[in-house]
Amino acid sequence: MGINNSIKAIFLDRDGVINQPVIINGKPYPPKNINELLLIDNIGRYLDELKKKGFLLIMITNQPDVARGKIRRADVENINNYLKKYLGIDDVFCCYHDDNDECDCRKPKPGMIVDAQKKWKINLKNSFLIGDRWKDVESGKSVGLRTFLIDYNYDEKFIEPTYRVKGFEEILKIIK
Repeated sequence: MGINNSIKAIFLDRDGVINQPVIINGKPYPPKNINELLLIDNIGRYLDELKKKGFLLIMITNQPDVARGKIRRADVENINNYLKKYLGIDDVFCCYHDDNDECDCRKPKPGMIVDAQKKWKINLKNSFLIGDRWKDVESGKSVGLRTFLIDYNYDEKFIEPTYRVKGFEEILKIIK
């Protein structure tokens, strides 16, 4: 059975794309629980615009602090379920592993994208990834997605995305 060419998706990182990260020494960290969750301004409106353009919204997020014992898995799931319901996100794929686990799902590996593509029969050539870190960009590029980097000038490695933007206003002008 072939892939339905009409199914397209926006793969969204969570922290820094949907919600504001906690910045410590120039590096982004996730909220520890739902009480620390602050959404990006106007994110609901931006995601509604993408849905109106016919995209599935798939959140893909690394949450290694679960494996590191810094955050409870239940707290991460609570945040993810809230975002899914409140923002109309179609599906959530979450990696709870740390780098040393060498799983296939942890970005920059594309496992979560591949799993979503199989589940939803997504045409990756018509899809995009929106992230705020090099791991997001590398993950998307490795499977042929066009990638957006919301550039917060983090003090970390950099991989050139398809599009380097300041926020969703620019993204919505590019995605037709």
